[in-house]
Amino acid sequence: MMLLVTHVLAFSAWLVAHSKATPSAPTISIFLKPPGVIPPGGSTTICCSCQGDNGKFVLYKKGHQLRSLELRGSRAEFSISNATHEDTGPYSCHYVDGDTVLARSETVDVMVQEFRLPKPVLSVLPGHEVVAGSYVTFRCTIAHSSAGCFLYLEGQVKTLSLLSKEQDDFNLSHVHKGNGGRYSCQCFTKGASFEWSAVSKTLDLVVRDYTWSNVVRLALGAGVLVLLGLIMAEAVHSHQCRPRPC
Repeated sequence: MMLLVTHVLAFSAWLVAHSKATPSAPTISIFLKPPGVIPPGGSTTICCSCQGDNGKFVLYKKGHQLRSLELRGSRAEFSISNATHEDTGPYSCHYVDGDTVLARSETVDVMVQEFRLPKPVLSVLPGHEVVAGSYVTFRCTIAHSSAGCFLYLEGQVKTLSLLSKEQDDFNLSHVHKGNGGRYSCQCFTKGASFEWSAVSKTLDLVVRDYTWSNVVRLALGAGVLVLLGLIMAEAVHSHQCRPRPC
């Protein structure tokens, strides 16, 4: 009986541990916060993160080392303030422990341009909070007849989509937890040169995934019920054995 109880509790613990498991291999990511093109005099932050807790990040631009920062909570943030056109270019991060480079990030492009278009408005349907598997539509609206727009998700090194007047909406089918996050959009026109808008206000998309969490809860609940049932059965058996020897 106690062996069965042990197996139930061990299985429940495995489910919880498995649901929180993370890969052990060092990986590194890089993104801009906020994403998008910035104006002269504006600012942005190059965020580098990894799964390590020691070492430091070294920031590179066009292959040339700029500066380094120690990790703070597996992350380092390199700020660019009062930006000029000289700040334009590709940036990357190296995760270094001592003299050893443990990982290299992808490249993120910083662009500094004047803003000449009106600021767009980003909306999402059916709403800011959806259930996993839902169909979601992002709409970037701007008062310009021929502008195209980019859709950004904070934390991603690349833009998600290019929206044009022939395709005003960006659709996501069967959304999952990875689609959740902070979104924004930015628009442009292409003539003799690109003209840009400011980045829209951000909106947060929350994706509720009840599948795996429900499995864990049900397994834990079942384990507790089985354990309680075994305890009650043992108590009844002991009570029945009291009047006479068993």
